[in-house]
Amino acid sequence: MITAVDHVQLAAPPGSEPALRTYYVTVLGMREIPKPPVLAARGGCWFEAGGVQLHLGVEEDFRPAKKAHPGIRVTDIEAYAARLEAHGARVVRDDALPGHRRLYTEDPVGNRLEFLEPVDTAA
Repeated sequence: MITAVDHVQLAAPPGSEPALRTYYVTVLGMREIPKPPVLAARGGCWFEAGGVQLHLGVEEDFRPAKKAHPGIRVTDIEAYAARLEAHGARVVRDDALPGHRRLYTEDPVGNRLEFLEPVDTAA
């Protein structure tokens, strides 16, 4: 009876919230959403765009996710890639998934992020 993914949580090192806020808001174009006070005391930050939520939680012995990652759909992936590159983010394009354009990048603490756009093959 699963209906949707509510959010994806990624880990981050203590004290990285300012860099995460800059990246997820300014570079990715998401907005920060408030954490409930009891959870805010634990650190980290939450972001939302287009019905997608990413939660960044503080982990004392943090290691970035290099393989595991959220896959986030976007429109106009080439414009999105240009946005990322304009902000100094490294973009790695990948054409290995049939029916999609996709790219990978990393957030400021090294977590892998995938962005993809379905390709209309009917045209």
